[in-house]
Amino acid sequence: MPEITDVITQSISAILFAGYGFHALLSDSMVAEFKRYGLARFRALTGALQVLGSLGIVVGQFYQPALLLAAAGLTAMMVLGVITRVRIRDPLVAALPAFSLGVLNGYIFVSAL
Repeated sequence: MPEITDVITQSISAILFAGYGFHALLSDSMVAEFKRYGLARFRALTGALQVLGSLGIVVGQFYQPALLLAAAGLTAMMVLGVITRVRIRDPLVAALPAFSLGVLNGYIFVSAL
């Protein structure tokens, strides 16, 4: 049976990434943001990977390889998100959500090992 901290962290990750993923896929404001990042052609892929990652976190509660893959992928995506924010010279506070979610998913990955 999973620890309560694992259930909480996995639930937070799954909910937030589902929300961010659908927002990236469906929101006009995200079209503008991805243009600003210089990554307009990756918006739909990013959103789809976030939604798939959130599903992987949920499935991972029953099948550990899915959890490991999803947590690793979402961690890598958030590292790239932080790098993107630094590259476009956004204020460091703008990178805080990506940094926090990267740490959270890094924790999920290590905890699942």
